[in-house]
Amino acid sequence: MRYLAQVHKNEFLDQHQLRLLARQEADNLWSIIPEEAFILLGKGNTMSEKLLLLVELSPTGEIERMEDATNWVLYLVQTYLASGITPDFLQQEAERAEHWRQSLTLQNQDLARRTLELEARREQIQALEESIKRDKNGLHKEESSDPSAI
Repeated sequence: MRYLAQVHKNEFLDQHQLRLLARQEADNLWSIIPEEAFILLGKGNTMSEKLLLLVELSPTGEIERMEDATNWVLYLVQTYLASGITPDFLQQEAERAEHWRQSLTLQNQDLARRTLELEARREQIQALEESIKRDKNGLHKEESSDPSAI
């Protein structure tokens, strides 16, 4: 699993450690790690204090890979912050999308209702047409069978 971590010096043990700050949940989804979680780097590892790193951990918690997070942070700034995409903007867009979805749902329901009404009217018209045909046929039969009608 991939983490964003910061290098700290553990004064008690006299060695550097990583404080895990965030965990990657999916490609573009990260979650903040609210509790303090540390991984000791060992006595031989000396890194700059406060350095941000991207760290790959194995399922057992062993460090598989570490890389400087500078390019990743710059990518985030360029992709999201340089164009004005803020959490408020994203929230507003999510709300707009939800309103649009609700509006489309209502329009779809209205269209379905109108379709049912039109189908019912079409059936009524067909029934009236059949009734008129029967009445016409009935009148023609009466006229032809009634000798006084002539």
